[in-house]
Amino acid sequence: MEKKLSHIDASGNAAMVDVSEKKVTARMARASGQVEFPKEVFETLAAQDFLGKKGSIIQTAVIAGIQAVKKTSELIPLCHQINLSKVQIDIVPQGQALEISCTVKCTEKTGVEMEALTGVSVSALTIYDMCKALSHDIRITNVQLEEKTGGKNDYRS
Repeated sequence: MEKKLSHIDASGNAAMVDVSEKKVTARMARASGQVEFPKEVFETLAAQDFLGKKGSIIQTAVIAGIQAVKKTSELIPLCHQINLSKVQIDIVPQGQALEISCTVKCTEKTGVEMEALTGVSVSALTIYDMCKALSHDIRITNVQLEEKTGGKNDYRS
């Protein structure tokens, strides 16, 4: 099977994929990423139970990620607007980092990979924003698709 870019038409122009002939199926995508901190910054945050002057760092990032998932088609130009059936974002301390996982589900003609990746990315950016007063040496890393099901092909990293 020949692989080609799906968002480029025969003339080389950007184009939204036509999903009108696709079947509606249950679809799921899970993405992950990390926000890595300098040791002393992470220890300070952990000692404060990840509460900052702006409130709960983790809960604020979860809410921001959920909002972003719902706005993905407005942020990524060629994404379809879809009805979501579930968004779950989990953020847990691991080592000197906060590990982010975003799972998105829908029953649609197209998948939710971009929504899951957007949820992780905006959650990570929110954490950075809430913690940058302590250090700008905070890294957002390893944002990636972990798994997708539904549609033509399933994927697991």
